[in-house]
Amino acid sequence: MTTTTTSTTTTVTSSSKASEKLAALRQCMQASGIDIYLVPSDDPHLSEYTPAAYQRRSFLTNFGGSAGTAVIPSETAAAAMAAQEQAANGINDGSSTDAEAAPATSAFLWTDSRYWNEAGLQLDSSHWVLQKQGLPSTPSIATWIAQQAVRHYQETKQPLKDGEEAEAEEVVLIGELVLVSENLVDAIWSDRPALPLSPFRVHPLDYAGVSWQDKVQRVREAMRQGGAAATTDAASVVSIKKKPPATLAVFCTLDDVAYLLNLRAQGDIYTAPVGIAYATVSMDQVCLYCDPAKIASPEVQQHLENVTLRPYDAIAEDIVAHCAASKRNRVWLDQSRSNYAICQAIPTTSTTLKQGQPPRQPQLLDGQNAIVPMKACKNRAELEGMRQAHIVDGAAMAEFMAWLEDTVVNQGRAVSEVEIDQQLTGCRAKQPGFLEVSFETIAGVGSNGAIIHYRAKDPSDLLKYLDTNNPILIDSGGQYTYGTTDVTRTWHFGTATPEFRDMYTRVLKGNIGLDSMVFPEHTTPGFVLDVFARKWLWEAGRDYGHGTGHGVGAALNVHEGPMSISPKWANKEILKKGMVISNEPGFYADGVYGVRIENLLEVRYVKDEDNIKAEEENAAAAAANKKDKEQLAANGDQSKKPKVAVPGEKKYLKFSKLTMIPIQKNLIIMDLMSKEELDWLDSYHEEVLAKVGPLLPKDSPAMTWLTKACAKIERT
Repeated sequence: MTTTTTSTTTTVTSSSKASEKLAALRQCMQASGIDIYLVPSDDPHLSEYTPAAYQRRSFLTNFGGSAGTAVIPSETAAAAMAAQEQAANGINDGSSTDAEAAPATSAFLWTDSRYWNEAGLQLDSSHWVLQKQGLPSTPSIATWIAQQAVRHYQETKQPLKDGEEAEAEEVVLIGELVLVSENLVDAIWSDRPALPLSPFRVHPLDYAGVSWQDKVQRVREAMRQGGAAATTDAASVVSIKKKPPATLAVFCTLDDVAYLLNLRAQGDIYTAPVGIAYATVSMDQVCLYCDPAKIASPEVQQHLENVTLRPYDAIAEDIVAHCAASKRNRVWLDQSRSNYAICQAIPTTSTTLKQGQPPRQPQLLDGQNAIVPMKACKNRAELEGMRQAHIVDGAAMAEFMAWLEDTVVNQGRAVSEVEIDQQLTGCRAKQPGFLEVSFETIAGVGSNGAIIHYRAKDPSDLLKYLDTNNPILIDSGGQYTYGTTDVTRTWHFGTATPEFRDMYTRVLKGNIGLDSMVFPEHTTPGFVLDVFARKWLWEAGRDYGHGTGHGVGAALNVHEGPMSISPKWANKEILKKGMVISNEPGFYADGVYGVRIENLLEVRYVKDEDNIKAEEENAAAAAANKKDKEQLAANGDQSKKPKVAVPGEKKYLKFSKLTMIPIQKNLIIMDLMSKEELDWLDSYHEEVLAKVGPLLPKDSPAMTWLTKACAKIERT
């Protein structure tokens, strides 16, 4: 049985049909008086990847992508919508959108272009309608809900009686946001997994580069400046404008907490080395909010000797108490990265004491926290760990590719996507410091390569086998104790079609174009560079629907902000020295194939002397006397302000490749490549061979494959 009825609620299991899950949820909605219920992908920490216990949207929809929001109308509301749309279709000669054609029992899923293909395959179309977020014809969720509310009001309002006139400025409430005390999905989910209690481990200083005590000191320096952004230079803090000091800084996202306290975990979230916790910093206390089981180890307890442990669920009440303790207390919180309950714990309304007196300042300082820029701009130790992780990752990939090519080409055996995933993970597991994959491997043969976030499963109707007739797109990565990797390569062991080779070459040219950019410091957000990755596809009338680059954590989350490279100009975060970002243009022919070539890049100064000087200055500043720095900040000393650039001092940045894995050469159309691009490819392969080769046995299949793959390209 997949459904169970208690005296009050019908419960269902993960294997229940879509109709059963929606019926059970709508029963709870009716009892709560709710017309439309939203189920986001997020957990309380707004994580991209969530523990199984928080994967409510996935449970309800059967859609496994990491981004998307389910919107479920009640049975009455859904029927009314269907009736309205049928009437509208009759007026509009039967023309309709997907949503208009939906049956009366339908619910809706909004997701972006990365997941349209996957969602279309996984959703039960008899009960779910895919709303393709980002298309001009697709309204936002808020707009869509407002439209339904207006229609409902217009349909149910009482008509005016004869001689009665409408009020000129009548304001009518036609809908409201209702908060429910219990999550309705949890109420019906009978086999919901328990919350994980994976223990924290200490992230060694050799890899962290900066102690957690020094990080806390930098947070406090920024708090004194009223929520200033911490710079990569540990000696200085830049305040955007004068604000009252923050008395409490709150950190809600799991990677912020892990970075701040130099902690890591394995098991709470598959592929992410973080643990479920919150943290706060005041001027005299650091608090960690988590289950006590997570810090049971003596090593972790010693590491956190001066940190106060608080119950996980006490975070909101502690914030309320802090605000109530003094009207002068100010809480620094990034509301865009915090859940609603935490945000509501802080009074934000200004009030006037007496007529003529200015209002009190709100107790909320809303803005990017001090950890985000520190985490984004890696220090010397973190960068060294990232470089080493990519070298050993290259050794693992060489072993894997030697096996794969031999199996498919020489032995003539077709290999399933699942076996490819397992073999690749096994090769990484042999490398020192490997912990787990950094995300679920994407191994898509042929048409599955066009599913941007495809995940092979066995059994599955989508499962394919690699032979010499089809290409394969492999996007994979590893979590090592000292770094995080993420790489995509597209391979073909047979004869590729001219169209495939054309798209492959244009994607490669885009990768090289972005990689080769030089740009001025302090002035270049990622969206400015995005065009260089798309230029050659645009010339052929092609494009891809995802961003070109995302930030990557150092032994942390594989997707990390705040920077990105994307055509979406809203993200104006400037690219800075020490950032690690991906470079991954692609092209996807739905139902046929996918191409993507991805390297991770380190942002560096063009001049080596500038890199050396910056690292030396940062190291010296970090080693300065903490007491002196606290005194300078407390006295408002201005001597440590960063220098303002003057003419002749402008510095320029470039990208340095971290990924050390060859790019397949025989798929390239030589006539489309310039001499400079071919030189780039030869130079890259020379570097790969020099760094990865020493890790491989001299006469091993892996070394033979790597040597051949890195040979200079034949030019005509």
